[in-house]
Amino acid sequence: MIKKLPYGISDYERIVKDNYYYVDKTKYIEKLEDLPQPYITFLRPRKFGKTLFTSTLENYYDIKKKDKFEQLYKETYIGKHPTPLKNSYHILRFNFSGIDTSTVDTTINGFKREVGSSIKLFAQKYGLDFYVNMEDEAENILDNLIKSFIVQKSNDKIYVIIDEYDHFANELLGFDTDQFKSLVSKNGKVRKWYEILKKGTETVIDRIFITGVAPITLDSLTSGFNIGTDITRDEEFNEMLGFTEAELVELMNAQEISKEKEEEMLPIMKENYDGYKFSINGKEKIYNSTMCLYFLSNYTRLEKLPESLVDVNIASDYSKIGKMLDLCKGEKRAEIIEKTVSGEGILSEITQKFNPAMEFTDMDLVSMLYYLGYLTIVKEELGMPELKVPNKVMREIYSDYFIKLIDDEAQMSIDNDEYTEILRQLALEGKIDKIVEILQKYLKNLSNRDYQRFDEKYVKLIFYCISMNLKLYTVKSELEVQREYPDILLVPRDRSKGYNSIMVEFKYLKKGEENKLKEKQKEAKEQIFKYSNYNEIKDIEKLHRYTITAVNDKLYVEKV
Repeated sequence: MIKKLPYGISDYERIVKDNYYYVDKTKYIEKLEDLPQPYITFLRPRKFGKTLFTSTLENYYDIKKKDKFEQLYKETYIGKHPTPLKNSYHILRFNFSGIDTSTVDTTINGFKREVGSSIKLFAQKYGLDFYVNMEDEAENILDNLIKSFIVQKSNDKIYVIIDEYDHFANELLGFDTDQFKSLVSKNGKVRKWYEILKKGTETVIDRIFITGVAPITLDSLTSGFNIGTDITRDEEFNEMLGFTEAELVELMNAQEISKEKEEEMLPIMKENYDGYKFSINGKEKIYNSTMCLYFLSNYTRLEKLPESLVDVNIASDYSKIGKMLDLCKGEKRAEIIEKTVSGEGILSEITQKFNPAMEFTDMDLVSMLYYLGYLTIVKEELGMPELKVPNKVMREIYSDYFIKLIDDEAQMSIDNDEYTEILRQLALEGKIDKIVEILQKYLKNLSNRDYQRFDEKYVKLIFYCISMNLKLYTVKSELEVQREYPDILLVPRDRSKGYNSIMVEFKYLKKGEENKLKEKQKEAKEQIFKYSNYNEIKDIEKLHRYTITAVNDKLYVEKV
């Protein structure tokens, strides 16, 4: 019987009992237990399986699940190699996602509610005689529980698991840094709660595992909780969450997907969901597991590839990029965005702990993009990591944000009717008139505002980002691949429908260099003829070729 795909399911016991497929990550339980430090922080971008992993830990260590160990773990690595601490803890688990961050009050109340309800469930589950006063402060509720546990279960220990520890803080930081600071300041409620948690490690709290996205609150909470070890960038744990390619292939085989279909699907998933590396010395790149499960669950249900490669729920999570980018102001932010959109690498140290009391630096911004999954480590150079956009999905998100920035600068925007007309011309007529018309408007409006950033790369970037919003097309770019290729190549996602393909080569001249126009146009034509003979291009059917030469803010278009 084929096991079901666990898309959207993060309860480990349910996955096992209801016959869902589990990508076995349990060998990392052994690795975590072997670490000398029992208080661990592990960060990953959203939708990488953090909640499922915490559920796997919870079921493994829960003293109440001792009689279910064989049933839950018999098919896993840890079931065949159990550790000394299995089923030996009372599990106190918190999940801080979903807290209303509208105001400081709603945030504090949401935090307190999660603490109170989790502790209430804990007391009921383990038979503690303990009353939770939901009107009390979160730190008092935790402190009273620890004291009560010491009295009633003096020989037992607690394993604290905190999922999405920074979720509400990230939300607040994105739009109200003053409110954020009030929560994690010396007298802040969140900070006090972590002080109590730390105090509990002196008595009954034996182990702690914390997940989140970014180390924003870690620095703010240092004096309250300075005992944790952050293993986020340890090469040993690079592949602990997300899927390796071998794991993804194994998952596809388990779904009895044909070899032929697998060979068609894997490159699509690789281009769109792969590319993540969280340690300079990490052995493998990682696929976003939730995106892969979305893709495969759509295919197994409908027996065809999904029309949209990104689940709307995932896209809405990543669409919050602007809030974080806005933390860094000025020209440097614009330069970083341009580099990321164009596929250039950025050499930068990665900030280990952010201090929101200070203004975000360039390095902080690049680091934040790394933690959120918008950039990833590709290699080491000059003793520093080089970071780039990991995959096509992330490039689309950057492109969308970049166009919004240009919209603000140029005081204009592209509406749906204009995008529809662009698509109609490209797909049915092989023309670029409409997209050139819009590009010309952007350049004219920016020029009228004394915009100083014009060059060939910038003109290409605007064209590229407009193209990335055309969902019928795959956009290949020399900017993107850093090799000798045409500047822009637009190829229909579904070639069976007979849509046209477009190849564009750009050149740029500064104001006053108009006399070099013919020379530049000739150079562009020669290049485009050369590219037409490349193996990757020469077999593309219905390919229309254009050169675009920009003289400052004026465009000269030739069909080749």
